[in-house]
Amino acid sequence: MSQMIGPHEQSDAAKAAYDARWERILACVRLEQPDRMPVGLHSFFWPAKYGGISYKELMYDYDKAKQVTLAAAMEFEPDGVYPLILGTTIGRMLEKFEFKQLQWPGHGVGDNQPFQYLDREYMKAEEYDDFLFDPTGFYIHKYLPRILGVFEGFDKLPKFAGMHYLRSMYAMRPFALPEVRASFEKIVAAAEETNTLFAHHVDWVQRLNAAGFPLFNGGVATSPYDILADYFRGATGMMKDLYRHKDKLKLVLDKMATIVTRMVIENAKLANHPIVFIPIHWAPDAFMSQKQFEEFWWPPFRKMLMGMIEADLIPMPMWEADCTKRLEIIKDIPAGKCIYWFERTDLVKAYEVLGDRVALRGNLSPSLLTTGTPAEVDAAVKHLVDNIWNKGGKLILDGAFGIPDETPVDNVRAMFGAARKYAG
Repeated sequence: MSQMIGPHEQSDAAKAAYDARWERILACVRLEQPDRMPVGLHSFFWPAKYGGISYKELMYDYDKAKQVTLAAAMEFEPDGVYPLILGTTIGRMLEKFEFKQLQWPGHGVGDNQPFQYLDREYMKAEEYDDFLFDPTGFYIHKYLPRILGVFEGFDKLPKFAGMHYLRSMYAMRPFALPEVRASFEKIVAAAEETNTLFAHHVDWVQRLNAAGFPLFNGGVATSPYDILADYFRGATGMMKDLYRHKDKLKLVLDKMATIVTRMVIENAKLANHPIVFIPIHWAPDAFMSQKQFEEFWWPPFRKMLMGMIEADLIPMPMWEADCTKRLEIIKDIPAGKCIYWFERTDLVKAYEVLGDRVALRGNLSPSLLTTGTPAEVDAAVKHLVDNIWNKGGKLILDGAFGIPDETPVDNVRAMFGAARKYAG
């Protein structure tokens, strides 16, 4: 699957550079050795530090955000770049939708503080049956009004399942209610802002591509377990469900796996990009027992991975925290189809277990990048090159979860410089 360039034309030199960078990434996925070790550029609020603007400006000012993120790409010349505008410049959209699950710079936290997620119960355990019976109806009548203020009138809408003949018209009376009309007006305004965001994203991508740099991933997904734990039940509710609602939870996880897989495949086709970034929150060793991981977490996630692979997509899970105990289990996928990104798992150990199965990404320590010296960053890159790349491992260098917000610019320069010096 190729990437769309758009109206910003590439020079012959830029096209050659683009193709070489993209091929390095794909070669790693295929478990083939490219001409040099690829390096990714993934961040959230670090471009604000790089460009000398506030976090709030990065979230709200489309033009400044495009300027500083493109400048970073031009300086560091990564082999792939995270969709930085869609990742961070979303303040106007969040406000328009009256989003309730986040606080963000200038809206609940200070102008130079990062996102804060609000872990709450957005779905009750007794509502599992409602979700299983009619997921779309549950979203419309209950879930969306709870997380997006603009949908609050939708709890008055009719139940659509079972409508037929004249009932399909009689039941539509709630659409005339003032609160429903008000919701629709707010939704249209919010959707217009989202269209504006996407127009800036497309312009940014076209400029990036025209300069010779691919997007690293075209879409983002979430594991079925993490969706329920983070965005529906909340941490406390989900942990109780592991004991109180085991059978129902498994049914919901399986249903969510099917729903998310279909959505991801459709979105990847629209983005015209095969790599799907999947940040993972609840898989780490410390969050649940090995038995619970094997029983609840891994089966729906593997189902999602296999569905994506069968659709010719390249899943890129980002295994947060330490997942050392999970390595043998998560190896159960076809070889040469995925990128596994590890945050705190020992990457050398991950290579020993997974080196014949997946490409690896990561994983310079956040504390090293934020508080270390350029010389220490250089030494850490050399350690990964000596113990993985030079031993045949297919490694894409990056920070543990990209570049931390507070990272000194000289340390980022040291990271990219060391990659070219030792594996270039």
